[in-house]
Amino acid sequence: MRKTEIRRWTERWTKQYEEQEIVLKQIFKKELYAIYHIGSTSIPSIGYAKPIIDILIVVKDINRIDFYNDAMISKGYNPRGENGIAGRRYFTKGNENRTHHVHIFQEGNEDINIHLAFKEYLLHHLEDAKKYGELKLKLASKFPDDTHQYQNGKAEFTSQLVKKALIFSSKTEKE
Repeated sequence: MRKTEIRRWTERWTKQYEEQEIVLKQIFKKELYAIYHIGSTSIPSIGYAKPIIDILIVVKDINRIDFYNDAMISKGYNPRGENGIAGRRYFTKGNENRTHHVHIFQEGNEDINIHLAFKEYLLHHLEDAKKYGELKLKLASKFPDDTHQYQNGKAEFTSQLVKKALIFSSKTEKE
């Protein structure tokens, strides 16, 4: 069973992302539009996060991504299909000791904007980022052996952050 582990934010996570970015660009080069470091490990002001690097890849044709499963397996990733989110391809690395999550969407998918707006909002709203990191720390100590309770515990807070992020994103696009 996976444990919920939270660590103090570290610059190492940026380096881990950059290393995998090179690998993933090589694998998906024919399909790739863009690649981003997302999630809590991409936000220094968050203070605390699970030490799992979330990577967002935007591709031309999501239906072609399954052809790359063997290449991803060879780099230590486990293909998980849509894994509950229609239009996504999801890969995990590290089995019980996860190190990376790769989320792949086709250009134009609304989830791309949500992920990027969430990150951008927290980069510009340091107090909300700090509160989110503190919530993660609190929930991890309360539910160290139950990742589902941990996720459920932060669901309402993250939902509110997403709403704020989308409003912030639409305002910045107009400027």
